[in-house]
Amino acid sequence: MESDPDTKAEQTRTLWAERDRHALESPSAEFGAAGTPGPQEAPGRPTRPCLVDPRNVPSRSPSTIEGRAALLHSIAHIEFNAINLALDAVWRFDAMPARFYLDWLQVANEEALHFSLLREHLRGLGFDYGDFDAHAGLWVMTQRTADDVLARMALVPRTLEARGLDATPPLQAKFRRAGDARAVEILDVILRDEIGHVAIGNRGYRWLCTQRGLDPLTHYDVLAERHQAPRLRPPFNHAARRAAGFTDEEVALLG
Repeated sequence: MESDPDTKAEQTRTLWAERDRHALESPSAEFGAAGTPGPQEAPGRPTRPCLVDPRNVPSRSPSTIEGRAALLHSIAHIEFNAINLALDAVWRFDAMPARFYLDWLQVANEEALHFSLLREHLRGLGFDYGDFDAHAGLWVMTQRTADDVLARMALVPRTLEARGLDATPPLQAKFRRAGDARAVEILDVILRDEIGHVAIGNRGYRWLCTQRGLDPLTHYDVLAERHQAPRLRPPFNHAARRAAGFTDEEVALLG
């Protein structure tokens, strides 16, 4: 619920650093059951950026400093929301193996680092987080999957975050052409870590499918339709997806 972005990032990284000081509870519910922590509230967020319909967020060219800052801002907004998303997975779902909680706490820690790196670079360009409009698309899927940890693993890390694997190399090419070497470096860090985040989602998804006697390949389509997941569109980063644990069959289905 912390609304200040820098404080949220700092406290998240402190929580990860102090993870060994806090014992995980051992709920008696059956493994894989979804928790019921009560009505889902929106996470803490600053008053800016202004959230608008995704269709109303203008596309910017990195050929100008303002355009480059707007593009960096959009990535920073994704990373800020990803902190909340990872922490929500830790908080929301009961009766998962201990590794699940440590995995998602690690994800939150790395998303906090990504956000801090991007915000620092934005400030170096004379802008800051909140200076451009943004949208809440990432959080919408978090809400849609709040009642089922299997759907969350299928449609957030394995779908939305995996789209980041596809998008990052073209983004790096844009920043490289614009002469922004620091942005390229930061995106290198993000791509490396996001491969691990998607791998965590793949591991959790397959474990849950095994627990429930479901076929991971066919059940994904069921969940995607049920929760209105976005359709996957090329180009795809096949190498990064394989590194993140997608099977050859899953990659082949992408085309």
